Amino acid sequence: MTLPQGHDGNADQIAYWNGPAGQRWADRQQAQDTVLGPVADILIDRAAPKAGERVIDIGCGSGVTTIAFAQKVGPSGRVLGVDISGPMLARARASAPKDLPVDFTLADATVYPFEPAGFDLLASRFGVMFFADPVLSFANMRKALRPAGRLAFACWREPRENPFFMAPLQAAYKHVPKLPQQGPEDPGPFAFASEARVKSILGEAGFVDIAMEACPLLLDCAIGLGLDSAVQSSFEIGPVSRALEGQPEELRTAAARSIREALAPFAKGDSVLLPASIWIVTARAS
Repeated sequence: MTLPQGHDGNADQIAYWNGPAGQRWADRQQAQDTVLGPVADILIDRAAPKAGERVIDIGCGSGVTTIAFAQKVGPSGRVLGVDISGPMLARARASAPKDLPVDFTLADATVYPFEPAGFDLLASRFGVMFFADPVLSFANMRKALRPAGRLAFACWREPRENPFFMAPLQAAYKHVPKLPQQGPEDPGPFAFASEARVKSILGEAGFVDIAMEACPLLLDCAIGLGLDSAVQSSFEIGPVSRALEGQPEELRTAAARSIREALAPFAKGDSVLLPASIWIVTARAS
């Protein structure tokens, strides 16, 4: 498998997203895009892509947001989807309609030589919280924007604001050891939870007019398929899957029962609506 050239500090992330985890995310592309559809809708609304614009979609994964941006800016605009995961980009290339103005690049945005001042909008849905040196990464991405070019991305707020993650994970922890503790600034889902930290990073990287909008959501982790589907999805990707990896079958079965009990109060018909909260971050290049 070809791996992208990357910043040394991002080597662990590159390995992770090109291994079994990246393949699992690619395999669950349709379900995960359904779960996170409300996030994509808010992001695209706030990013406000216009016909004819050129857009970079950072951490584009399996391409659903890249495709959505291309539908907004085409046919005279163009969208570049960038990701470090070969398995997810393979799914993106297979999913994109052939007539859409999209390109996909396997690359680490920290070091990738973007076309200087060639783009109007830099956007991301959960693709920017994993950089080892986020100031360096955003400074490199900013170079791709035209003067006053726009930035818009979605990132998770604090764990306590996100039962979407924490409710099944705390239930699993009744049976298996906790995952290694991450620092609040370590690369990971919650690395950009702090408003002060995000504004500091973007300011140092050369962005101005930085704004952060808290957006509470209800995300259907069952995708309309019932409580058992919600439990199964927690086993397949995300922190629960990592906590249960390699555990004996009897502990996995016990964890499944506890997760089902924890999620049952959130069930509404065949949906399981877990509270979540994101930041929508906007700024422009100085």
